[in-house]
Amino acid sequence: MKRLLAVVAILLVIGAGLYLYLNRIDPDPGTAPVLAGAPAGMNPVQRGEYLARMADCIACHTVPDTGKPYAGGLPFKLPFGTIYSSNITADVETGIGSWTDDEFVHAVRDGIRKDGKHLYPAFPYTAYTALSRDDVLAIKAYLFTLPKVRQPERPNDLGFPFNQRWAMGFWNAVFFKNERFQADPSRSAQWNAGAYIAGPLGHCAECHTPRNIGFGLKHGESLAGAELQGWRAWNITSDPVHGIGGWSEEALTAYLRTGHAEGHASAMGPMGEAVSHSLQYLTPADAAALVTWLRTVPARTGDDPVTVDPQPAGVRTSTAFAPGDDDEARYADGRRLFEGACASCHQWNGVGQQTRYASLAGTRGVNDPSGLNVTQAILQGVKLHIGETEVYMPSFAHAYSDPEIAALANYVIHHFGGKEGTVTAADVAKRRDM
Repeated sequence: MKRLLAVVAILLVIGAGLYLYLNRIDPDPGTAPVLAGAPAGMNPVQRGEYLARMADCIACHTVPDTGKPYAGGLPFKLPFGTIYSSNITADVETGIGSWTDDEFVHAVRDGIRKDGKHLYPAFPYTAYTALSRDDVLAIKAYLFTLPKVRQPERPNDLGFPFNQRWAMGFWNAVFFKNERFQADPSRSAQWNAGAYIAGPLGHCAECHTPRNIGFGLKHGESLAGAELQGWRAWNITSDPVHGIGGWSEEALTAYLRTGHAEGHASAMGPMGEAVSHSLQYLTPADAAALVTWLRTVPARTGDDPVTVDPQPAGVRTSTAFAPGDDDEARYADGRRLFEGACASCHQWNGVGQQTRYASLAGTRGVNDPSGLNVTQAILQGVKLHIGETEVYMPSFAHAYSDPEIAALANYVIHHFGGKEGTVTAADVAKRRDM
């Protein structure tokens, strides 16, 4: 018995030591590449504003339409429950107004709150860990100039054991690497700036990389596409067929800064938010840096690749105002719905009438048989604010039943993508709750 107890004690000591070692904090303040929009000599608050936009802080810490900026409360529906974002205004009681510089850096880069409790990785500290201390504090300086909002934190809705924050230490030990950004000396200054914008700041991988059973990123499939909050985040590797390797630099730049690339895509859902709140504010030099980096992302096919047919029969045989003869009888219900609610904006040939954002031909969404993004666009609508331009598509969630939306989505996929859609009424019902 004594021998067994001794073995258990030794294992506990070894386990505790390993736990502490794997959760160690790197004190390195780090250095960042020079960004055109946030040069070292700029006023810290102005730098912080640019960096906060690049990190897209407002998107996660603001409830759309009804919430006050940075006051938190936005729900993140995950497979194991719902997490609500926190108030990051400078309110002393309910926000971060009493946080010191060290406490703020500790939270952003290490995932540990002021009270010592672990943050959940819905907050992307796994990416922010590579930010320099100066950049993190510049963001803090900017946040502290904004209006204070008194709004208590909304409790997360998580069941056991996911509601045990201390257990995140074990998750961190397996999936989190605490380290600063390291410039690649073999690459240009422009490439390194793009890597910093896409990685620590923009945390692109958090949406575009699939996750494993432990909700950690599958780094071997980085940026090969994933599903997030009911939307597909597309493959953005250099794969010329399934990724963005076949896009021109002009198309990539236009998509990042305006949310639209002719013949390729119009941003919507979470990506639409990223363009509206963040990417449109990239300086031309920083946008070029990001494109330079994206060009070098290793090509990957992804788990569920989408092949785009830019000119399927439905598009090829239709005019702007009349459909072609490719539509089979089984798509009659979807065609009727499209004619009544969609054709006036999108047009039968998918060019789009009132705005280029309404074009459908050549987009990945209509070429995806699962219809994730098509269904979500119909259910939720689309809203983008680009400069002085507002792009708007109404929600049809209350206008049509689940079978009707499934029929409409499958027709759109058939007509504009040349694919056989697999959307069912049950799929639509599930996606309504996302």
